[in-house]
Amino acid sequence: METTKRKIRSDKKRDIKPTISVNLKDCLYRLSFITNTPVKDVGEILCVKGLKSRIVMEYLSNYFRRDYKYKSTIYMGDLERESLQRKFQSGKNERITIRFKNETYENISYLSHALDVTPSRATAILLDASVRNTNILNAYVKLYLHEYIDDTRMKELKQVLKYINNNNPYQEELSWFSLLSIIYEEMKDSTHNVKNLIKNWIDKYRE
Repeated sequence: METTKRKIRSDKKRDIKPTISVNLKDCLYRLSFITNTPVKDVGEILCVKGLKSRIVMEYLSNYFRRDYKYKSTIYMGDLERESLQRKFQSGKNERITIRFKNETYENISYLSHALDVTPSRATAILLDASVRNTNILNAYVKLYLHEYIDDTRMKELKQVLKYINNNNPYQEELSWFSLLSIIYEEMKDSTHNVKNLIKNWIDKYRE
């Protein structure tokens, strides 16, 4: 009797289990919490955005041991560079699981070849570089906010952020991610949904 081969779904995702620092893991879980998005999805989104970011690729190119093509740019690899595969990660580290679409998985594999590390290690490096990029975090949080609040409230929130930054005694500019973190910290015990949570925070700020 002939056995029937199971069809593999084209959208089937593949697991990668990077080992990352506890600090990075905490950051991912915090971002997951304040945007009400599963950690595995947050990790996937950040990696996808990182792969598309020229700033991130410029940074990672300092560690390429083999050539890497990003759009029309070819970054030259150098086998004399130290491999990051066994480079010591200070502090406590833990493993997480992220599921990627096949296309993203292949792109990470290509990146891992250039870095001369495993796909798991490349994912950890990419995640770290993406989280450190303020533009990526801001784009992610702003996209999330646009889904939950109307244009009028979004404009008000922008004005609040502008006011805080103009009157900020510190040199570092407050990001959208930081602002949303502040809102959740102040209102986290509330039973309101995200839309009402932000509305109430803005109303409170204007009082």
